[in-house]
Amino acid sequence: MIIAGIDPGLSGALAFLDAASSMVLDIVDMPTLALSRGGKKKRELDAHALARLLVAQPIGHAFVEHVGAMPGQGVSSVFAFGKSFGALIGVLAAVGVPMTFVVPAVWKRALGVPAAKDGARARASQLIPAAAHHWPLVKHDGRAEAALIAHYGLRTLSRIAA
Repeated sequence: MIIAGIDPGLSGALAFLDAASSMVLDIVDMPTLALSRGGKKKRELDAHALARLLVAQPIGHAFVEHVGAMPGQGVSSVFAFGKSFGALIGVLAAVGVPMTFVVPAVWKRALGVPAAKDGARARASQLIPAAAHHWPLVKHDGRAEAALIAHYGLRTLSRIAA
């Protein structure tokens, strides 16, 4: 069975983990489209590309980071994030992938992820060293978080099965 870990932001990613071997099979940046609105360049979730990614893998379960608005965010950015989050959930449901939502505080505490800015990449490199080449740069923190969420999902499913 393949477990997907998903960091849902536009700078997020999807990580695919083989439950039998605990190996990361692939990590893919969240697919986005570049759009121009009112003379400004914007990015938006590419739901079609996301659906193609999800049906290409025999995913048994997806663990999705459940996040909300943060203090100081503008109304339009919160709306855009909510739109992307809703589309992600809709695509997962449409392709028949069972999902579990997990808040950042829960999975980070369970895996011992430090609160430091680069904590996710550092901890992911410790827990999943064979996949560390996926997050060499600070901007790849979404990839590390997706891998950690998948790792958390594997631990969670293992505890349930035991």
